[in-house]
Amino acid sequence: MGLEVVIEEIRAKGQREAELIRQEGQQEAMQILKSAQERAEKIKLDADGKVEKQIAHIHNQEVSAANLKVKRQLLNTQKELLDRVCQAALASISGLPADFHRAAMKELLERASKEIPDGIVHCRERDLPVLKELLTKDPAFRGYSPGKALEIEGGIIVESRDGELQLDYSYATFLEQVWETGLKDASAILFG
Repeated sequence: MGLEVVIEEIRAKGQREAELIRQEGQQEAMQILKSAQERAEKIKLDADGKVEKQIAHIHNQEVSAANLKVKRQLLNTQKELLDRVCQAALASISGLPADFHRAAMKELLERASKEIPDGIVHCRERDLPVLKELLTKDPAFRGYSPGKALEIEGGIIVESRDGELQLDYSYATFLEQVWETGLKDASAILFG
């Protein structure tokens, strides 16, 4: 055998081994690449899932905030409307005829005399002559003297002589009490 044959054999064997190593390297590289792609895909899916969750969370927060803002605006508008109704009712009561106010004042004085039999009675400027007339003509109100005119829509405010007790029988106070107890019903009627 010649040296050339041996060299050729060694060369062929080296090429086969090199080819085998190259194929194994390619297979290993393919495996590594496939594994890396699978991991990358999994990371991408996890990231997409997290992004979707964050988007949904942010969307829910924004929707909730918008709903809350709308509800707050609606409630403020309803309250403003109810306040207007209350003011209109008070103005309407205040504008009733003098006979109504005279009768109301007499009834309020009778009620007040049970709690404060001796005191000073205040009312609005327009009702002061009626108050003075009631206090001088009716002996049941002998313990009262007229006080100063107040900025009220109607009714009376009775104060004990020592200033320790005060009864607020103004129309605004009565309306406020009615309003407080009937606000829920009024709101349900007006706004469903």
